[in-house]
Amino acid sequence: MGSKSFDSSFFFVKSLVLTEPKVLQIQESPKPDLTADEVLIRVKACGICGSDVHGYDGSSGRRIPPLIMGHEAAGVIEQIGAEVKGFELGDRVTFDSTVYCGECAYCREGKINLCDQRMVLGVSCGEYRRHGAFAEYVAVPSRILYKLPASLPFEHAAMIEAVSVAVHAVGRVEFESGDVAVVVGAGMIGLLLVQAVRAAGCDRVIAVDLDQDRLKLAEELGATQSINPKESDAIETILEATDGQGARVSFEVVGSTPTVETAIQATRKGGSVVLVGNLAPQVEFPLQSVVTREITLFGSCASAGEYPKCIELMDSGAIKVAPLISAEVSLEEGSGWFDRLYAKEPGLMKVILRP
Repeated sequence: MGSKSFDSSFFFVKSLVLTEPKVLQIQESPKPDLTADEVLIRVKACGICGSDVHGYDGSSGRRIPPLIMGHEAAGVIEQIGAEVKGFELGDRVTFDSTVYCGECAYCREGKINLCDQRMVLGVSCGEYRRHGAFAEYVAVPSRILYKLPASLPFEHAAMIEAVSVAVHAVGRVEFESGDVAVVVGAGMIGLLLVQAVRAAGCDRVIAVDLDQDRLKLAEELGATQSINPKESDAIETILEATDGQGARVSFEVVGSTPTVETAIQATRKGGSVVLVGNLAPQVEFPLQSVVTREITLFGSCASAGEYPKCIELMDSGAIKVAPLISAEVSLEEGSGWFDRLYAKEPGLMKVILRP
């Protein structure tokens, strides 16, 4: 039994292809072939992730050319594999960035982000190559699909993957009445974390960053206090704001030695630190401070099925992504915007490509 769709046997799709480090080209190729459990999605919006930018120059080892990057996307179903159930042509959907097997011990426990066979869309790392969504069409397994409400624009829906990283991190801990949380790093994920922490019931959130504009945005999005370490001692200020105790929970969203140390020192005795940032493969941290103060460290990787909750939070307005979108541009303009993001142009946050 064949797939359900229009006759698409002989059409070509346009993609933005990483052909060599720091070189992106528009190319045409045959439409993706579907397996029985996959759907073909007409991509309406796809965000440029920080990991795409970091891998753009070949240094990460996870964007080996040739590759179609892109894993933050939303669109419309235009073809359905023979064994797919629960979805129809024309459905507005988004999808997890992680293609998980659904069968290993971790998947059976609901920890799909730890799947033994885990592949990430738009990644090529030597072990596998899985093309992503910087293209007019992308094929994905139906098990990673989520339907979108009509009220959520595609450009916002392309941010659900990033929101899910923040919501998953918040889910690693529990909050109690009167808790104070610290978010170290007010980049994209940090700003989403500020909102996710508030949505989880934490009344006071302190944002820490070196960029004053981002700190201002953090306060607009729910941070009750912001600290720029260039202007004041972050730890002293946090202790003053918490009666000398420190925060019960700190989130580190950068992944470097200084920021990890700040998150740990900002946390009270018996508190928890959630490590989200992974910029550096290794960091130093104050071991004795962690041990003698019984600080609990949690790693937080990607997400594990939080998409429906993220869609609800975004649709209700509890998490706002519009202030984080710097530009919405065509696929053909993608290469130039990659260069601007790679150069760390001031003020740039999320860029959405519209194939």
